[in-house]
Formats: sequence, C-alpha cells, structure tokens
Amino acid sequence: MNANATQPAAFRKQAEARLTPAETRVVPGSRGVVDYRRGVHSADSRSGADSRSGPQNLGEPVATRPRLRSDRSPEHAEPSRFLPHVQGLRAIAVLFVVLYHFWPARLPGGYVGVDIFFVISGFLITGHLMRELTATGTVKLGQFWARRARRLLPASLLVLLVCALVAMSPYLTPTSALPNEVQEIVASTFYVQNWFLAFTSADYLNHGGEPTTVQHYWSLSLEEQFYVVWPLLMLLAAWVAVKWIRGNVRRTVLITLGAVSVASFVFCVVFTLTNPAPAYFVTFTRMWQFGVGAMIALVPMLRVRNRWLSFVLGWGGVLVLLFVAFRFDGQTPFPGYMAALPTLGAAAIIAASNTERWWYPTRVLSLRPAQFIGDISYSLYLWHWPLIVIAPSVPFWGLTIYHRVALLGICFVLAWLTKRFVEDPTRSWKVLTSRPAKVTLWTSLAAMLVVALTAGGAWAVNATTYRDGVTTLAQLREDPPDCFGAASVLEPGCETTDFGDSILPAPGFAGVDRPGDEQCFIQLNDSRAQQCDFGSDAPDAPRIALVGDSHAFQLLSTMQRIADAEGWHLTTYFKGACPWNATPLSTPGAFGDACSDWRAGVQESLDAQEFDAVFTAAIATTPYSSAGYGSSYDAAVAGYREAWSTMTDRGIPVVTVVDNPVWETDPNKCLRTRDATECNGARADVLVDNDPLRGAADGQDLVTLLDFTDVYCDDEVCAPVVGGANIYRDQDHLTVTFADSLAPQITGALREAMTR
Repeated sequence: MNANATQPAAFRKQAEARLTPAETRVVPGSRGVVDYRRGVHSADSRSGADSRSGPQNLGEPVATRPRLRSDRSPEHAEPSRFLPHVQGLRAIAVLFVVLYHFWPARLPGGYVGVDIFFVISGFLITGHLMRELTATGTVKLGQFWARRARRLLPASLLVLLVCALVAMSPYLTPTSALPNEVQEIVASTFYVQNWFLAFTSADYLNHGGEPTTVQHYWSLSLEEQFYVVWPLLMLLAAWVAVKWIRGNVRRTVLITLGAVSVASFVFCVVFTLTNPAPAYFVTFTRMWQFGVGAMIALVPMLRVRNRWLSFVLGWGGVLVLLFVAFRFDGQTPFPGYMAALPTLGAAAIIAASNTERWWYPTRVLSLRPAQFIGDISYSLYLWHWPLIVIAPSVPFWGLTIYHRVALLGICFVLAWLTKRFVEDPTRSWKVLTSRPAKVTLWTSLAAMLVVALTAGGAWAVNATTYRDGVTTLAQLREDPPDCFGAASVLEPGCETTDFGDSILPAPGFAGVDRPGDEQCFIQLNDSRAQQCDFGSDAPDAPRIALVGDSHAFQLLSTMQRIADAEGWHLTTYFKGACPWNATPLSTPGAFGDACSDWRAGVQESLDAQEFDAVFTAAIATTPYSSAGYGSSYDAAVAGYREAWSTMTDRGIPVVTVVDNPVWETDPNKCLRTRDATECNGARADVLVDNDPLRGAADGQDLVTLLDFTDVYCDDEVCAPVVGGANIYRDQDHLTVTFADSLAPQITGALREAMTR
C-alpha cells in the first residue's frame, strides 16, 4: 500500500516547496552530509529503523545522482545517526527481562525491561517516520511495514515454529497444557497475543497459572500493533495540518501524539486500578510509553547536549532503572502510574546525548559488551523464555544454579546464531528487497500460516490423548482406587498398599485437575467480597463457610463434594494471596489495600450471617507487616487469632489446616521424565515448619487444626506422589484428585467441630 495516493496534492506540493532539489546540509556532529530531498545519510543506523549502508557519494550534486526507486521511501530524510548508547540501553532492557525470568527473586522488578523497549521503539520509529514525512509529505506504508516484517518476522516465526514442534512432544509439553499452548502460538503468530492474555485474565507478574512457551510474545504483539497504528496517526495529523488548519506539520504531529499519550496514561492509571490483570497487556495502556520516546524524537530541545546536564540525566536514568529493577515486584501496581519511573528513566538515558568523557553514560553504554548484547537483544528475548519453560522437562536436566547458568549461556549462543544467520541475511534478502512491498507482505503471511498450521498439527497429533485424559480424570474423581492418595497413610490397613509406578492423574495431565467456578476466585487489586453458595438449600441445612486465599480455593471441589454428601450449605470467599487474617500484608500499594478492603467486606458478610462452622486455609509464606510485633510470624499469628475470634466469640467453631509444601517448580516437570523417587524434595527446602496457622491454632478454644504434614513428608524428604496420587497441579497447589483423598479427615473435623 502506498499512502502517497491518499494524500492531497497540496500536501505533497508543500513538502516539495520546502525542499529544493539542491538542498543539502552538513549536520554538526554527524559523519556526513544529509540530503533532505534524497534521504541519504552516511550513518549506519543499527539502532534505528532499517537503513541501507555502503558508499553514498554524498558530495555529488543531487541532480547528477540516479533517482531513488519509486517503491522505496527516503527513511533518513532528516538528520539521524547511530546512537550507541541507545543500543546499550537495549542491552539493559533485555538483561533485566532475562535475569528476571531466570531468577525472579533476585531481580523482582526486571519485568520493566519491556517498558524500556517500548520507549526505545517510540523514539526510533517516530524519528524514522517524521524524517520521511518531512521529506516527501507522506509515508509509504507498504514499504514501512515490509521493512518491519523483514526485520522482525524471520526470527520470531523461527522460534514459534520450534515451540510448535515442541508442543507435539508429550515429553516436553504436558498434555494438559496443549490447548493453551496451541492457542497462544497461533495468537503470537498473528501478533494478538497480548489481547489473548488480556481476555483470559493471565496474571503475568504473579505467574498465575502455567505459562506457555510463548507468553513473552505479548510485548512483541503490542509493538507490532504500534507499528500499524503510529504511522496512521502521524499521517492523519499531517493531513489535518495541511488540509484544515494550514499549520506546521511537525507541530501538529507532536500535538496529536502528545494528546494520545496523555489519554493513554490516564487510561493506564485508571484501568490498572480497576482491572490490573488485563491492564498489563492491553495496547492502549502502553501507548503512552511509546509516546514518551516519540517526544524525544520530535522535540530537539529534549536531546541534551550540555555535558553536565547530560551526565546527570544519563546516570540518573540508569539509577532509576536499577532502583525499579530491584525494588519493584509482582505486587507493584503495574503498569499504572508506577510505570512512569522506568519509562522516564529510559527516556532520560536516550535524551542524554553528550559523549565527551569516557565516564559519561553515553560512552559506558557504548562499550563493546553492551553493544554486542544490544545487537542480539531481539533474538535473546525470543529464545530465553521457551528454553526456561522447556528445560525442566528435558531428561537429566536439573534446576541447580549450574544448570541455570548453562541454560543462560545456551540462550546467548542461540541468540547470536539467530542474529548472524537469520536476522541479518533476511533483512537484506534481494528476493524480497528488490520487489514491491506486497511481495514481502504476502510472503510473511504465508510463513505465518505455516507456523499456525504446524501448531494445529501439534493439537491433531495429541488430541486423542487429551480427550482420553479428560475421560480418565473424570472417572478417577468419581471412583478412586481403594487406599488411594492420603488414605494410603491415614487409613488403617492401607499401609501395605503398593501402587507401583502408577501416578494418577498422569504428570502430563495434572495441570487441569483444578477446581471449577473460577468466578468465585478474586485476584490482584480486585477487592470485591465475592460470595458463592453451593450444596443444600434446605432452611435447616448446616451452614459452612470456606474462606481464604488460593490454598483455600484448591479445596473448593472437595468441599462441594462434602457439602453435597452431608446435606450442608457451603458459602465461599476467596482472594488470591490474601488469607483471612486481620494483620495487613507487608505489600504496599494497591494490592495490599485491595486485600484489606476484601477482608473488611468478607468480615461484614460473615458477621451478617449465621454459620455452624468456618473452614480456612492459607499459604504459609504470605508476607505480613511486622509493625507493632516482634516479627512477621508473630504478626501473622496475632492476625489469624483476631480474625477467627470474630467467629469463635459468637460460638462458631473454626477449622484450619497446616499448609502443604511449596516447590520451586512444578514437580510434574520432573515426573514426566524421571522416576517418582528421583523427584522428591528436601523437607527443609519445600516445607515451612513454622506455619503461622499452626501457631495461631495452638491453645485456642473452638479452633481445630488439621495437620497432614506426615502425608506429604517423612523426616527428610517430601514426595510429589503419595499412594499413587499425583499431589500437585503446579508448584504449590494440590490436585483436586489428591484433595478429595483428604475428604474423610476434613468431614470428620467439621462434624466434630459442629457438635461442640
């Protein structure tokens, strides 16, 4: 598509009048002559939009030079030069993301690396488009999009193709994850992954659910959408400037993009407060970050040349980025207003332009190691996450620090190979560059269809296995074997039962063995005290409440079965990472406030109803504020007792349970390739011995404590499989199948509590 055809003649004539054929200028600080009419520049723009390199005969009069091909746009029609420190900033961005994914506890805010990329893209692409718009009065959209496709799609589709092939293997991809894996590969192929994740309420920062190998493509999808929308906005602004207000094109573009950015920022702040999970992925919540980079490209005054101001601005930006990388975490309300810190930090580094001294950030970020990482940053981003997801399922591959470091090295090698043999060659592939833009675009579409069909093939190969797994799981829940699961330890006469190598549900299918009724589970910054009711509706039915975080929610299906069998009425209240406790979380900001608000709403609802017993559970590692207490543990114990007293003071008994072990990674990844005994975890590593629930229940009237620690663990190790039952569906949540095997003990405890 050639946007030139859509522009009024007056617009084109105005551009031509500004730029006479002989107009050239030597730009201070540049390495050659810039020809505004021809768009020739001597700099190698590795960090910017695609540029052509090689001798340019810059001293030759314009009239004697051959015409540019009509299907190519003068992408450097204004001063532009390679900015090494921007390439170094790419290195910071990709290292933040990669190290965050490898060691999230060490760099909890490393996810801001993608925000840095957004600012860089806004700066480079806006400058590129503005140069072309100034020189020709238009932007050749077809050529622009074709260059983007040649730059980005080959490496991207290669990694997606590998992920699709991996999805075919039940050894590397759990069968239970196959539907999501295939859907997300297809969504990533057509660059709508961010919207898919937004609509499915994925929780990126808190690692909710089981992430696929392509979850990180959400940011690439968002950038591609930016590449589509941004030039259209600039063209619209330029058309309005010429057609309606007879104004300066640059100023009108600046005002338009500024207005869009302000509106996007306001929307980002509001939407993050109201719907934080989708807000992380939605395109318009991120557009302002591209806009910040665009402002630096459009306003020359923002590119600081003063040496001391440049020094302070550059290093100040670096310090801001380091601060957020180490201080932000999964509970930070993000993007929201907090995203302004990494965004402005990245913008400050870009704006710092003075390179006079070796200790200036512009020079330090220009060192060869930073340039190398910046060069391979795109491929490194593409490869690192699939390898992290796949590696634990590879036979004989462990999770030690040595394995992680080795895997990190493999990521760098793959990134360099992809850059050297895929990215660079295809960008200048004459089969495409010597033909009209539509050839590149149609070729790209064909390649995308090949990847999508391969992903569909992964589903076709494993569809029968998936359907069989669903059937087997349903049968297992309805009719479990004798002495199955916890019964093998807790039931008399079951001690000698041997299930051999049997593991149910199968390690490749445990991920779907979870409670339904997800609408009852409140997440993130949502503070609604959502009440759900199950079981008997008889007026005289005993009333049971189930309250807590995701470790209470994991018992929902089991409690529903108990309520149906016993003729009880079950009322539930759940919120992720927010136990029923009166002590505030140590997590600051919107998430901690939402937890406090949810608790207040739940307490109000509990106070307004009559219950015969309340059951509660919580993860033992929840961080509590220790203000006013000797430790976070003491604060948690006191908070549980205060919350429970609102029931026990009314004569309503409380039943609780010591938390189950929490693993570093999903044990099923080990179980798919190794013997179950090889997948045991050291008790000291996976079990919290001083669970505050145990301390809170000690010596309390009308409080019953269930402790299944001896089911999960012996004196030294904890097992992922007990009595033939697969205990975990992920790193810390029980399968419904195993939770059901605890039903007799839970039922007995509730019966006894209600008879006190």
